[in-house]
Amino acid sequence: MKVAPSPQNPMEWFALKSNLVPVPLGHTQIMFVLSRAVLIATKLNVFEAAKDAPLSIEELAAACGINKRALQSLMHLLTSAGYFHADHEKYALTKMARKWCLKDSETSVYHQQMYNLIGWDWMSYMEEFLHTGKGLQYHDTFTDEQWKWYQSGMEDVSKGTAKIAPRKMPVPANATDMLDIGGSHGLYSVEVCKKFPAMKAVILELPKGVEHAKPLLAKHNLGDRVTYWAGDARKEDLGENKYDVILISSLMHHFTGEENIAISQKAARALKPEGIYVIQEFARPEEGNQMEMLGAINDLYFNLTSTSGSWSLKELKGFQTLAGLNHFKVNTFISLPGFVQVCARKG
Repeated sequence: MKVAPSPQNPMEWFALKSNLVPVPLGHTQIMFVLSRAVLIATKLNVFEAAKDAPLSIEELAAACGINKRALQSLMHLLTSAGYFHADHEKYALTKMARKWCLKDSETSVYHQQMYNLIGWDWMSYMEEFLHTGKGLQYHDTFTDEQWKWYQSGMEDVSKGTAKIAPRKMPVPANATDMLDIGGSHGLYSVEVCKKFPAMKAVILELPKGVEHAKPLLAKHNLGDRVTYWAGDARKEDLGENKYDVILISSLMHHFTGEENIAISQKAARALKPEGIYVIQEFARPEEGNQMEMLGAINDLYFNLTSTSGSWSLKELKGFQTLAGLNHFKVNTFISLPGFVQVCARKG
């Protein structure tokens, strides 16, 4: 997936093709204004206000408690970006906005957008990061409020892939025990347990993470089929021959290569014979002119905010191989370009 200018008429197409358009300004002045506008519209409940019926500028301003003239400028931008339809001086939400922006939508990314407001200030650290190579390690600095938005935001992002992942995962016949390393909100464990009625799952999560993830898991009413283990995957002994499935999802970018090898080795020891070890991550794209942009953005973001950035598909397979496991399959997700499921088996 690529974020790029999209021409709306033949003249704009010609200008882009002829390199007459200052694309860097599109990536900076244009995109950062649009990004901030969508985030603040989310925070100020502009989308929620128009949920039940189209509203005029006056009605929207009153509902959100914001300035009418300023809101008019915001609505022009949100309409041009595809969030609203403007008709007879009233604004109605588009299907896209209803699906992704409303709090009660099954596919809502509202909590992730609120978390993105926290991460907005992190980008001012980029220059220092490029000089030092040292990431922010945001888990170490989160307040309770930030932990709440982080866990619920990660749940938003995982909604689509969590339903698909169990269908792709080569779970052994008669599997009963799963370890979900860094499983946070528990969506992956929940969906695996729904698909495989005999399965029980344990989520290994940082103690602070458990505190704010428990309410998210509780709403699924799975009782003791999905439970938490408060700890750090780098420090805990995972045991021996205990699990049929071990999943580590969206966590390896927080660790060094050496730590990922060590965790993979502990996972291999903890697997039962024929058990599977599944890594889910945004893979760092291959070098070249056609490099996948979303993957490249994620690599820089994870590198700046945490420890290592993304790992290439070759490196992810290597963590499994160096742990003595047999890598055998890679799955991809249409809804999340660059996100991969890398599978290996013990024995």
